[in-house]
Amino acid sequence: MRTVFFGSPAAALPSLGALLAAGHSVELVVTQPDKPAGRGRRLTPSPVKAFALERGLPVIEPVRIRTDETALERIRAAAPDVNIVVAYGQIIPRSIHYFPLRHSLNVHFSLLPKYRGAAPVQWAVLNGEVESGLTIIELDDRMDEGDILALERVAVGPRETASALESRLAVLGARLLVSTLAGIDRITPLKQDGALATLAPKVRKEDGRVAWTETAEAVERKVLALAERPGVFSRIGGKRVNILGGRPAAAAATLPAPGPAVPGTLLEAGKAGLLVACGAGTAYLIEELQPEGKGVMTAYAFSLGTKLPPGDILGI
Repeated sequence: MRTVFFGSPAAALPSLGALLAAGHSVELVVTQPDKPAGRGRRLTPSPVKAFALERGLPVIEPVRIRTDETALERIRAAAPDVNIVVAYGQIIPRSIHYFPLRHSLNVHFSLLPKYRGAAPVQWAVLNGEVESGLTIIELDDRMDEGDILALERVAVGPRETASALESRLAVLGARLLVSTLAGIDRITPLKQDGALATLAPKVRKEDGRVAWTETAEAVERKVLALAERPGVFSRIGGKRVNILGGRPAAAAATLPAPGPAVPGTLLEAGKAGLLVACGAGTAYLIEELQPEGKGVMTAYAFSLGTKLPPGDILGI
């Protein structure tokens, strides 16, 4: 089957690779433009672009695909039987969705209609979902509201990070995509129930700020969901610090039970990490962190350098 593939991040790579392995022809790859990355802010291609160029696939990088007539002409010239969209990162216009014979299919990393939007995996982990999954839909004019062609459920691990879950879903989604294409002429599309819809908008940097008034379990979910992107942070010892790992104190048997301290109070700084009072009488143990402008370190090493006394209030 002739395809045009739309995708950008690493999560899209398994689907692109699976299309090629299954014998489908990828006539064109559409991805996001190169972006500055790293300390030197050098322009860096998307993972999908790098993968495509390695395999000699033609690539275009429209800045705004909705208004780029040249991109539309390239896509039409590719004459796809179907467009495949996996985490592309832009709204694709109707003029692109509907002209192929089998229109445009999207691999979405949630059980639609739950978590429509740009960050379904992060919001699922942030909200403590025990189940997630994949949905393949036929795209329409509304974001993630198209008819369902296939769906697969997966359990979310007890302390699974958003990045780990996304990696799992990416591999499973590639397999589901190939099987869906193989049987597409026999599939009866299923309309989504809009009454069950929830949203998963793009996560903002400010969403990563820790509110110590929340329970330790809520803080843990934030770290699991957002520590890698866009980052989870608080002010510790007057410095902005990214929190990379930790756990509710109840999971650390060697630590004393927290007292009725004001949320954000540093209860203990020891080899296990920084024990911080949270809401509802709970406490969170910070185990790994990264001070602004420095490398990753254990919370214990940070406490030795900063000399944090118990009773300090984090977040101010």
